[in-house]
Amino acid sequence: MASGTIRYWAAAKAAAGTAEERYDAVTLAEALDGARERHTARPEFARVLLRCSYLVDGDPVGTRDHASVRLSEGGSVEVLPPFAGGAA
Repeated sequence: MASGTIRYWAAAKAAAGTAEERYDAVTLAEALDGARERHTARPEFARVLLRCSYLVDGDPVGTRDHASVRLSEGGSVEVLPPFAGGAA
């Protein structure tokens, strides 16, 4: 399991109520599932994540299955809503 930082931008930041938080996960899918669990009191958060694109350690995830994207120790996940350059 790796630990790192998830950074939220624009609408994702507003929906999460924070600019960043830690992840403890092996894959991007696990990190996002953990984030959804932490923010269940904010229903807009899960909806915003559906519209976002992601950078893992600076590399675009694109259409890859999030379960196949491995996270690194000390790495970063950038959560980009469409307004911040994310997917439409």
